[in-house]
Amino acid sequence: MSAEELRLELDELRRLEGLAKRPRVQSLLANEIRNVEAKLAKATAPAPEPHAAATAAPARPGLNYVTLGSFSWDQDNDKIRIYIFLEGVEQEKVETIFKPMSVDIKFHDVNRKNYRCAIPKLNKEIIPEKCKVVVKPTKVVVTLCKASKGNWLDLHFKEDKFKPSMDKEKDPMSGIMDLMKNMYEEGDEDMKRTIAKAWTDARSGKTTDSLSGLR
Repeated sequence: MSAEELRLELDELRRLEGLAKRPRVQSLLANEIRNVEAKLAKATAPAPEPHAAATAAPARPGLNYVTLGSFSWDQDNDKIRIYIFLEGVEQEKVETIFKPMSVDIKFHDVNRKNYRCAIPKLNKEIIPEKCKVVVKPTKVVVTLCKASKGNWLDLHFKEDKFKPSMDKEKDPMSGIMDLMKNMYEEGDEDMKRTIAKAWTDARSGKTTDSLSGLR
């Protein structure tokens, strides 16, 4: 319904309200008048000004990036320095995302190309607000501030190869159980009977006596 039609409807409702005598009818008309007034206010409200959305950061949809997988780095007790050898970079066209365990740096409009250097999981934590990127004529220097002092063996996070054995140390019985399972699967009938008894005894706290039968 257009704003003009809403105004005509509102005028008619007000005339009816003036003629009504019964309280219930007057209440119904008053409610309907409020509803029409709300619709009219919405229909005649000014449109939002175009500049309101202009404050958002400009999006960069559909951009393609060349991955920069080759760079050098060094460190001291407090910082990591990454050297990316790329010419033609402009400081204002560098986009950085530093997080405690990751780095993502994008270089836009470098000789008509876009480049990206990302480390999705760092070896250790950094302090994002203290990290920075400095553009030089022939290279870009990325400085990462270590969250804790010390030496990094690598930039990238690597799983601890000794973690499974450490878990076994937390639960000594798990290593024994694994050994018994392997012996049971490969043994003859006598071995299986002996291991079955040892397995039962192990669960009831008689591990040492039961295992002696396997010797």
